[in-house]
Amino acid sequence: MNRIDLEGRRAVVTGAAQGIGLAVARRFLESGAEVVVWDVNQAAMDKAVAELEGIAPGKASGRIVELTDETAVAEATEAAGALDILVNNAGITGGNAVTWELEPDVWRRTIDVNLVAPYITCRAVVPGMMKRGYGRIVNVASIAGKEGNPNASHYSASKAGLIALTKSLGKELAKAGILVNCVTPAAARTPIFDQMTQAHIDYMLSKIPMERFLEPDEAAAMIAWLSSQDCSFSTGAVFDLSGGRAVY
Repeated sequence: MNRIDLEGRRAVVTGAAQGIGLAVARRFLESGAEVVVWDVNQAAMDKAVAELEGIAPGKASGRIVELTDETAVAEATEAAGALDILVNNAGITGGNAVTWELEPDVWRRTIDVNLVAPYITCRAVVPGMMKRGYGRIVNVASIAGKEGNPNASHYSASKAGLIALTKSLGKELAKAGILVNCVTPAAARTPIFDQMTQAHIDYMLSKIPMERFLEPDEAAAMIAWLSSQDCSFSTGAVFDLSGGRAVY
């Protein structure tokens, strides 16, 4: 494993109690950063923080945060202190169904968690980054945001919106020393699969030319680079993690 230099950096990773977020938190600690985990699952977060503390004692902490709540996010941001890196990783699938059979409350909750929450976290974190003249923001979108997966219109729409948010915010901050990029993974076999039907999982695998799912550590490697000073001239960009599925 190549070591990305994140020495002295402080990062918040949302949804880092498991899956890609936990892999990112591990990689950040191994690269010298301090990591604050924001999640809504207390038991999973406690377990994750204990594991992370084993990697870098004193450099990992966690906080329960409802990311769709502006007040909760503002309080968590203040408690986190000066932040150099924000990874908006938390997300839900909202289950699978054709559009006309999806309940409106499920559709709205998926948009809220996957798109509104990253806007809220960016809104809270960006002013501090601007004051310090440095920052890296990485949004975890999805190949579904490019292609629009059937039986996942709510999820696809939320991730397409996250890609557009990335591009807009990247342009707004281009001269502020803050770079904003996103990654578009194909499916990774993480606990989020529990929210999907087997038919949908099989569909996603069938679309990947490498004929395998993404490994969380592979996503973490790219996100770590995007969070580093080595990433210096890419902003508002979309980085593919689809095993060859993406055609643009």
